Amino acid sequence: MGRPSERLQIAYDLRSQAQSILAAAKHGPLQSLTDRELALDKQPVTVYPHALQRPVKACVRFGPESVRVDAKLMRSAPLAAGIEFHAEEQIFRCWVWGNAVTLDEVDGRA
Repeated sequence: MGRPSERLQIAYDLRSQAQSILAAAKHGPLQSLTDRELALDKQPVTVYPHALQRPVKACVRFGPESVRVDAKLMRSAPLAAGIEFHAEEQIFRCWVWGNAVTLDEVDGRA
């Protein structure tokens, strides 16, 4: 048998990622930066409208368990990124350190 088509491979990858996220979620709650770490009362925050939300890859933690996810960059601060990602029908949102996020290449864009 040959390799699955690219579209089918993407579906397999998304399903595998969702399973990894849900398995990690059993180890504890999604970790997010604290208000003190974000210092949003002293730092500017950029909230991106839907058209400017970029796909990213990010490292997140559920309790002690870390997992790399495909996410959307929803907002940013000088040192942090507010992201959103999905696993099956669940939506997760958190703040992570900026260096835990990399832009995802889509259609040749970075």
